[in-house]
Amino acid sequence: MTDSVAGPHYERQYAYAQKSRQSSSPHHHARTAALVARTSSSITNSMTFNQQTHYDSTNRPNNKKSAATTCTTSNDNDDSSWSILDMGGMGLNNLTPVLTTDYLFLTVLYINHNNLTTLPSSLSKLTHLTILDASSNRLATIPGELGLLVQLKELLLFDNEISVLPTELGTLYQLETLGLEGNPISSDMSKILLEQGSAAFIANLKENAEVGMPPPQREMIRVLDEDEDEDEEEEVQFDEHLDKKDKKEDSSTDKLSVLSYNVLCQKYATIQAYGYTPSWALGWDYRKELVMTEILRCNSDVLCLQEIEMSQFEDFFRDRFQEAGGYESIFFPKSRAKTMTDDERRSVDGCAIFYKTSRFKLVAHHLLEYGQKALQRTDLKESEDTFNRVMTKDNIAIMILLEDIKSGSRAVVANSHFHWDPQFADVKLVQAGILLEEIEQFIQKHHHHHLSSTTNMIPTVICGDFNSTPDSGVYELLSKGSVKQNHNDFGDHIYGHYTSKGLKHHLSSLKSAYSSIGELPFTNYTPRFKGVLDYIWYTADTLDTVSLLGPIDPDYLNKVVGFPNPHFPSDHIAIAAQLKFRKNKKKSVVRNNRHTFFHHPHTYTNNKKITHS
Repeated sequence: MTDSVAGPHYERQYAYAQKSRQSSSPHHHARTAALVARTSSSITNSMTFNQQTHYDSTNRPNNKKSAATTCTTSNDNDDSSWSILDMGGMGLNNLTPVLTTDYLFLTVLYINHNNLTTLPSSLSKLTHLTILDASSNRLATIPGELGLLVQLKELLLFDNEISVLPTELGTLYQLETLGLEGNPISSDMSKILLEQGSAAFIANLKENAEVGMPPPQREMIRVLDEDEDEDEEEEVQFDEHLDKKDKKEDSSTDKLSVLSYNVLCQKYATIQAYGYTPSWALGWDYRKELVMTEILRCNSDVLCLQEIEMSQFEDFFRDRFQEAGGYESIFFPKSRAKTMTDDERRSVDGCAIFYKTSRFKLVAHHLLEYGQKALQRTDLKESEDTFNRVMTKDNIAIMILLEDIKSGSRAVVANSHFHWDPQFADVKLVQAGILLEEIEQFIQKHHHHHLSSTTNMIPTVICGDFNSTPDSGVYELLSKGSVKQNHNDFGDHIYGHYTSKGLKHHLSSLKSAYSSIGELPFTNYTPRFKGVLDYIWYTADTLDTVSLLGPIDPDYLNKVVGFPNPHFPSDHIAIAAQLKFRKNKKKSVVRNNRHTFFHHPHTYTNNKKITHS
């Protein structure tokens, strides 16, 4: 590297390099740590080993030291007490494969002052590493896979033969120190490092990285057996005089396809939040086209989107979906928008539902504001936790009643976005309870004339980002119908009848569409969290799952650190399901000279199907 005007970044680089050059003795870091431990009577978590180390059933080095093994641990009887491995100064020509199979728990790895000419790409499996020191070797290249080690704070490569670093290292957004002194790095890159620092150097790599190949398109997974999905021809015998057009219409109206997607509000799509993503890939002009492509590819009847800014809805989504897919829509921002000026509220995000007008007409809609609804309940209003925890969150839900313009059949679709913070599991459970109660009341209010007074006969779909994993109280409530008043997610908080009698809903047999495949591996994919937060729930007494939008190619995932990225515009992925309306298996057929009539649940009058309650 070339000299530069002295500054804090140059001084840091030089100081680290000098320190590295003084650590050439075998196991220098381990011996230093042991000395400090003996001097201060503290505990060290450092251990060294050579390539003859023995292993036990825990896949960690055991206490049976060979003559060539040097160990320094806090407790010789506790193999789990260390996570730092010092292999420095041992004259190694290559690294044992065991390192990346049995030492996945490592947080610090010293392989400095050896004779290594290459680093294995499999080092990327050591995802807990915060420090990797490969200084003073004979390395001319660095594998791009090291960019997957997003926990790294220090990557020390002093005194090697490196002239170019792979742009894949641009994803190391938490890196504080990149040590390159003593390498033939180009003057331009050297200048960035010495004058602007490691963060600027990594950002430069990120912004100039080539965009790799996108993954294969996600495929639909068939869930319902084809024999079950042949319009139940054995259950319903069409009269030979029934018009073929009516048969086709019956088949086209017996399914409902739904998509749910948290599209990532633009004001949250910042470098601070997603430091591993190129700034241009976070820009709205780039992301919005990917969002549209992803959604329209599914061609769903109903779209439930979360984290849509009001300005994005008004200026982009509303018209684009209408033009591209014939969708009408309804949108509401979060409750905070009520207190803002017209300009300010345009940056507030909310929820939107889009539906195809070629298929449905809107019968009724309803906005649910969780905070306001909680205040309307006497038992919740008496709780301090309601004011301190629930009222401070302005999440909302939208629910609509749709009617099929051909068959007259109806369905309820709800869309919600629960609070995000894992420390507020109690609030999410309260929000789930309020949502389910509100859906029941919505059905009774707007559908009683079309159906019986009960809520277990109308097909109902509930979509959203619930910010709750499958082991949560929210998932338990929705899937099992109830949670006990002392559920762990409530903690020691008090929420009226919810925490004195428990929570229960009366929607018939709610089921997660993806539960038939054990849920997806994830719906949210970032370096800090990879798991399922988004769901499509439906009333299993009235609907069946026919097919699901499948997972993302695992080979592709092995090469990326998280979303959003140039191929995926949000930290969430879209989920979609095709559902089939269940038919009564005890249908009877009555014939006359001109028409065929089905007694229940559908009646054909003058060859037009009408749904009866």
